[in-house]
Amino acid sequence: MNIWGELVSSIEKSMNIEELREHCLSLRGTTESFPFDEMTLVLKVQGKMFALIPLDNPETQITLKCDPERAISLREEYPAIVPAWHFNKKHWNTIIIDPSISKALLYELIQHSYVLVVAGLPAKLREELG
Repeated sequence: MNIWGELVSSIEKSMNIEELREHCLSLRGTTESFPFDEMTLVLKVQGKMFALIPLDNPETQITLKCDPERAISLREEYPAIVPAWHFNKKHWNTIIIDPSISKALLYELIQHSYVLVVAGLPAKLREELG
């Protein structure tokens, strides 16, 4: 691959905060809020957090819930995926958005977090989502 191809590939793989936000908000029943401070965007489904995006971090990143075994596997495979700070490290990862993390993987991890949170909701709240 030539230098132009590498640059395009790198750009296609990375995402900015607004793209992360829009993708999360596209999931059914998702709301956004700033419950901790004005620089930490929290995305919830039926009142339960599934994603957190710090707006003031120099590196774009997102914190997501993850199956414990998969969380460990992802951390071993990708240096840009680390245990989440101030969260239960067994269940939460922080993904630093860089060219090693493809959009496809990132979208899949956001969906995985969302599904895990929805699965943990009471049946009545799950039914409200449709």
